[in-house]
Amino acid sequence: MISTEELAGMIDHTNIKPNATKYDIKKLCNECIEYNFSSACVTPTNVPLACEFLGNSEIKVCSVIGFPFGTNKSEIKAFEALVAVEDGAEELDMVMNIGAIKSSENAFVQRDIEGVVESADAMVVKVIIETAILTDSEKISASILCQKAGADYVKTSTGIGYSGANVHDVSLIRETIGQTMGVKASGGIRNLKTALKMIDAGASKIGTSTGPAIMNELLKK
Repeated sequence: MISTEELAGMIDHTNIKPNATKYDIKKLCNECIEYNFSSACVTPTNVPLACEFLGNSEIKVCSVIGFPFGTNKSEIKAFEALVAVEDGAEELDMVMNIGAIKSSENAFVQRDIEGVVESADAMVVKVIIETAILTDSEKISASILCQKAGADYVKTSTGIGYSGANVHDVSLIRETIGQTMGVKASGGIRNLKTALKMIDAGASKIGTSTGPAIMNELLKK
């Protein structure tokens, strides 16, 4: 069985809801500190707030970029990433241009990711490929392009509007990229059983809004 320290270190505790208040972000950050999660994942406007609430803790602030559809122009994504880093974000979860990958515009997709990687200034970049609306062939292509563009992780899902992570997709991404990158499983991971299935399939990070509930399940075992 995975240890509590290991699991906590794999969780990006998340609140990216459009109606998240200052008090919701404070609660998120307090929970991150209590359980020693890897990061607090928030929307760009809440990055400074999360940095303030996390204070001198070792918890990282993660910002979403081009969220939730990935259809912002590449220049906008790159600038959004630059501002997020300036505001204190240490990790960035960007949304890939999904229409472009489905149109086989691979060079464009790679450049789109590279722009964020360059703006990230060596901070961790995870690329959300929204697996629920890609074919397996497209998932493989998207994962390879993330690798070529210098991203650090391939992430399954935004968790907004589509089904989230599943074992097949996590396993397929891991098989495609090998051990050179991380895989972040996100969307619909609300209990310990599901989280462990994703980890067994090859996930190295778990994105969830129910981190404390998952940890409490493990603590009871």
